[in-house]
Amino acid sequence: MFNRAIATLAITLALSFAGAAQAADIQTATGPVKIDATPAKIAVFDIAAIDTLDSLGVKMAGLPSNLYLPELARLKEGSAVVGDIFEPNLEALSELQPDLIILGGRSSPQVEATSQVAPTIDMTMDGDDLYLQAKTRLASYGALFGKQAEAEAAAKTLDANLEKTKAAVAGKGKALIIMTNGPKVTAYGPGSRFGWVHATLDLPPAVPDVEAATHGEAISFEFIAKANPDWLLVLDRAAAIGSEDQNAKATLDNELVAGTTAWKKGQVIYLPAGDFYIATGGVQAMSRVFTAITDAYSKAQ
Repeated sequence: MFNRAIATLAITLALSFAGAAQAADIQTATGPVKIDATPAKIAVFDIAAIDTLDSLGVKMAGLPSNLYLPELARLKEGSAVVGDIFEPNLEALSELQPDLIILGGRSSPQVEATSQVAPTIDMTMDGDDLYLQAKTRLASYGALFGKQAEAEAAAKTLDANLEKTKAAVAGKGKALIIMTNGPKVTAYGPGSRFGWVHATLDLPPAVPDVEAATHGEAISFEFIAKANPDWLLVLDRAAAIGSEDQNAKATLDNELVAGTTAWKKGQVIYLPAGDFYIATGGVQAMSRVFTAITDAYSKAQ
């Protein structure tokens, strides 16, 4: 935290770019930062940030080697590879000479290192208020890049998708969010990494007291059977990261899970894995998650 505070102070004092005089005060994971002018060349490592910036039509000069989402693959054309979502390549960044580096989530521990190359901001999002954070990031990017109209339009679209999803889930029972990682299963409830789903959608949890751990609470199939959720919201981590491990459908195909209300009624939702796990908080990714949930709930009897 001390290193992040030092990095933020350095940004506040020194973040000034040659180019358009578009000053902006933006909210970051470490607090507000004043940016004196629009950065002409940026490198972005956080997939959620890339997803949101793409929704605004902002060009990114430097990107990680794997963008995970097929919807973002086209962005690699004309952009330099400057590392991956965990480890920036400092040599590649030095060669690119960006005006601003945007980190977040998995790359956030690298703020101090990348700040030696160029001003760096941490745009990590997490917690039950992730939806609000996503909209705040969207507005910040809009102000920074002179894309306020585009940001307002994107926010309206996101809000509309949220309202549709809230209407679809209302009064249709309790849900359990689980993640499969090959044959392993973990659960997430309110206050956890994916607790924002319950908070944002007013979605009742099947198990209110799931351990609020970053990597979820390791559970058994007996746990799922006892919880007997009306809905199972499933994240397949293997699918999200492109692993060849056993997929979620195979992992959950057993007698204990088959006995739940969710399974019997066909109310098991396999969430868009990359959108939900890798690009959490990206406005386009979040809309796709909402659409998947809305579609499934709308079919419920």
